[in-house]
Amino acid sequence: MRKKQKIRKWVLWLLLIFVLGVVALINYELWQSKEDRFVRYQEFGTDIPVNYAIHGIDVSWHNGRINWPMVKSMEVRGVHLDFVFIKATEGLGRVDAQFRRNWEEAKSAGMIRGPYHFFLATKSGRAQAENFLATVTLESGDIPPVVDVEDTYGVRDTLIHQRLQEWLDVVQANTGTKPIIYTSVDFYDRHLGRMFDGYPLWAAHYLQKENPRIARDWSFWQHSEFGHVSGINAEVDFDVFNGDSLALKQLLMP
Repeated sequence: MRKKQKIRKWVLWLLLIFVLGVVALINYELWQSKEDRFVRYQEFGTDIPVNYAIHGIDVSWHNGRINWPMVKSMEVRGVHLDFVFIKATEGLGRVDAQFRRNWEEAKSAGMIRGPYHFFLATKSGRAQAENFLATVTLESGDIPPVVDVEDTYGVRDTLIHQRLQEWLDVVQANTGTKPIIYTSVDFYDRHLGRMFDGYPLWAAHYLQKENPRIARDWSFWQHSEFGHVSGINAEVDFDVFNGDSLALKQLLMP
């Protein structure tokens, strides 16, 4: 009887060791896969989330004059840049000093391009939309218009909602497509929220390695502010698209 009890104890111990080993192996593989999702690319000067297939950048006059063929031709271990968001306008009358050059030369180099407007919560949403529409001519294959809203400037949320909705409505009515909202995860949660959940989101978030920390769906993710690209002398923001090439094609202007 004692011999049988000893055998049972050994079997239980072996079973426990086996289970603990399997759990440890699973946890290691999960940890390893999570680590592998963000890989340091010295040539780009930043970590790249390699579990996304389509990468891009966003630029404005701050990035200076850009050599777009060099941007498009840069490729490091299978990672290259397919799209770019280009600042077009700001507020009521400002046009980005590099917009027209960037807009034409990025397309000529083969980049998928998208225009964005920097939104001022202190100004009329309709008037800002008119500034954007007077500046940008969208073509088939472009990324839909983007409104960049990231500061309240002391304006209460209800008024921000009203003015932002005006911008979105006017631009959608004139372009025939639903605009994209760019903002940080924190700003979206604090000041926008569910009222704008029906619009595609380009989320800015730099503190989490797998995806932006937000509950709702998102289309683009700005994951780094400090990248480097051939053809651009200044640091540049890096982005990814949340989907494959077919999903991106379906999002673009018809």
